[in-house]
Amino acid sequence: MHRFKRTLAAFAMVASVVGGTAGWASAGAQSAVTGPPPGAAAWRSEGLIDPATATPSQVAAFFAGLDERRRDDLVRRHPLTVGNLDGAPVALRYAANRAALAADGRFARLLAPGRQILAFDPRGRGQVAEVYGDLTRARHVSVVVPGSDIDASTYDRAKDPYGTPAGMAKSLRGATRPGSTAVVAWVGYTTPVGVGVDAASGALAEAGAERLSRFVAGLDAVGVDDPAVFCHSYGSVVCGLAAPRLDAADIVALASPGMRVDDAADLRTGARVWAAKDPTDWIDNVPNVQVLGVGHGADPASASFGARRIPTAGAHGHTGYFAPGTDSLRAFAAIAEGRT
Repeated sequence: MHRFKRTLAAFAMVASVVGGTAGWASAGAQSAVTGPPPGAAAWRSEGLIDPATATPSQVAAFFAGLDERRRDDLVRRHPLTVGNLDGAPVALRYAANRAALAADGRFARLLAPGRQILAFDPRGRGQVAEVYGDLTRARHVSVVVPGSDIDASTYDRAKDPYGTPAGMAKSLRGATRPGSTAVVAWVGYTTPVGVGVDAASGALAEAGAERLSRFVAGLDAVGVDDPAVFCHSYGSVVCGLAAPRLDAADIVALASPGMRVDDAADLRTGARVWAAKDPTDWIDNVPNVQVLGVGHGADPASASFGARRIPTAGAHGHTGYFAPGTDSLRAFAAIAEGRT
């Protein structure tokens, strides 16, 4: 009976979206940022490797064939392209993004000493990826993929820190043994804003899945081992769609509305699949069905899904999973360090 009521609720949700409230719900619909990095046209005009068609491994080979002077010249003249080019050397991307951020001027806080910005794309609401730790030397690497309402302005906000990818990344790294891990807070896709059509559909997640899989392939191209990928809320929809082509050691779905598959086997991944959902999380009230393209399917934290369950004692609400002292954070740290 409980499941039947949830299914009826799903149909009611669909009716409200496609019926009289559709105009309101879609008024703030987001246009996904896709395609090659900004500045790609000017880059291509010089006969350089095409960012739209080259694989990350080809990008890595391209830069390996350049001397230091030529690399520095490309950073100086094409910072937005180099800084967002998956497969480019990590140190070069840091330098390029410092230059791009200085020229942009809107995100001066990201230029603070010690910050390592692996990607900065000013298009749309802004996208960013920041590294905590030594990405090229750490034995283990994790990537945090956020859900709704996250962009370059909000990904490291002080309010509700464990609900932001920067806060999650810092907390995760702090829970691991010193020097053992590096964590990337990745805001590399256009996230939904609020609760509406974008959050209930898979369109933004599909665009994000392509960007996530390419980003992780870029890590592999510069010698970083397969990461553990922590996917929060709508970010787990992104990870679910990316899973078949995502070179990850672990995929962790937390606070998930669904991954757009019926069970873990349907993800078609060789990664270990984990799930965490606390009873106090409001996401538990979201119907786990797909109707007319709305909704994200089965609950990854259900026993029938087949993921490895993560304990959540001490966590509270939708954004409490990375809070210090929680069972979930302790489990995340073990996964991040490969202690599974």
